[in-house]
Amino acid sequence: MTGGFETGISLTQALAFLAVGGVLLGIRWMSSPRTAVWGNYLSAFCMAVFITLTLVEQNLLAAGWVWGALAAGAVFGLALGLRVRMIQMPEMVALLNGFGGGASACVAWLELRALEGPGEPAVRLAAGLGIVVGAATLSGSLVAAAKLARLMPQRPLRWSGMPAANSVLALLLLAGLVCTALLPDSGLRCVSTCLGLVALAAGTLVVLRVGGADMPIAISLLNSLSGVAAAFAGFALRHFVLVAVGGIVGASGLVLTQIMCRAMNRHIGDILAGRTTTAAPPESAPPPEAPPPAAEPRARPGLPEAVAALRNAAKVILVPGYGMAVAQAQQQVKALFDRLEEAGKEVCFAIHPVAGRMPGHMHVLLAEVQIPYERFIEMEAANPLFPSADVAVAIGANDVINPAANTAEGTPIYGMPILDVAAARQIVICNLDAAPGYAGVPNPLYTREDTMLLFGDARQTVGDLVAGLAASA
Repeated sequence: MTGGFETGISLTQALAFLAVGGVLLGIRWMSSPRTAVWGNYLSAFCMAVFITLTLVEQNLLAAGWVWGALAAGAVFGLALGLRVRMIQMPEMVALLNGFGGGASACVAWLELRALEGPGEPAVRLAAGLGIVVGAATLSGSLVAAAKLARLMPQRPLRWSGMPAANSVLALLLLAGLVCTALLPDSGLRCVSTCLGLVALAAGTLVVLRVGGADMPIAISLLNSLSGVAAAFAGFALRHFVLVAVGGIVGASGLVLTQIMCRAMNRHIGDILAGRTTTAAPPESAPPPEAPPPAAEPRARPGLPEAVAALRNAAKVILVPGYGMAVAQAQQQVKALFDRLEEAGKEVCFAIHPVAGRMPGHMHVLLAEVQIPYERFIEMEAANPLFPSADVAVAIGANDVINPAANTAEGTPIYGMPILDVAAARQIVICNLDAAPGYAGVPNPLYTREDTMLLFGDARQTVGDLVAGLAASA
């Protein structure tokens, strides 16, 4: 065979196998900050190889409309990537998940409508599943992006008829998939279109029930579903590369979703159903200590005390949160880190797995300003360090440090593992105000005697700390 191997594997198939391996290697490199950029480059290069091989296999290299579409997509993606700010990256990721799911749904829809003859029920079913998963991913991702951008309410949206509507949609999807596998060709066009519309409605309703605090998990799950949709579309097309890459994306997204669920002590079913309240312990367990009564935080300047505490501290733990990302205060945080290091302090960053609005949000922000990745400590390793810390500085963090997660039964954060900031000898909080976080649970740290409150924009308050330390040097 020209250009192939004696085993029957063509040159294009061999290159595709190598590119699949390159994608896996790229994902492996993304696990380390030192190689993450090269991991992205390698994965992007492998995707370009896949596109080129597909054009060669389908004899489309000379098709002008294909190159026009590729150019338009590349320009749009490049413009979007250059314009988006880091604080908007969660919305960007949600949109990319949606675009991936929508593309897979379109491919599966076209393939299903093009089938002629009796066909294989398994192939038809795979195409139907590609439509369902892809369309649901598209609509769900658009809702997630709208919630993250605050174009829609952050709270879970529920109404009395929603369970019944979800049940009807599930039955319709099941019936549509059965018809897809068994109906003759004449009915496929209508069924495939109806299946896509019902899946769009189902994806919308599911993500509407997810609250803003659980959106990182929803984004991770949608990322996984976009890969699953691509894999189903690949089965329908009998295209092993699409199946392989879709499977990689689906598996990695699912693993990340499970990790994040464990970090928040959540069940994915409860999140998708809008039931984010963890059940109370059994009656045999001793009753938890009642949370302190909600009290107005004492009005006090806080800055001189905070500067003095940091100046006298030997060990400082910085705790970034979503508020730091909103305020775009990472440059000021880097300046504070540098100032403390220059003064001989032992400094590290304690990062909660779901701090921010997407996995790794805080890591990317801090690495962006050249803070050494080795100083980032995950929750399990950080919590034993807080009792020996002289000062813990929370910067835009609220729910992930709220001790009410250990005591306030019936609240959305009850049972969620948190960073044990309360164990530090002194606490400095640089938050916008004393309002509760996304979960809506008051934080008792605001009323503690050893807590120094610096309310306001984090860029200003952290900058004030840096200026105060410089003045007292």
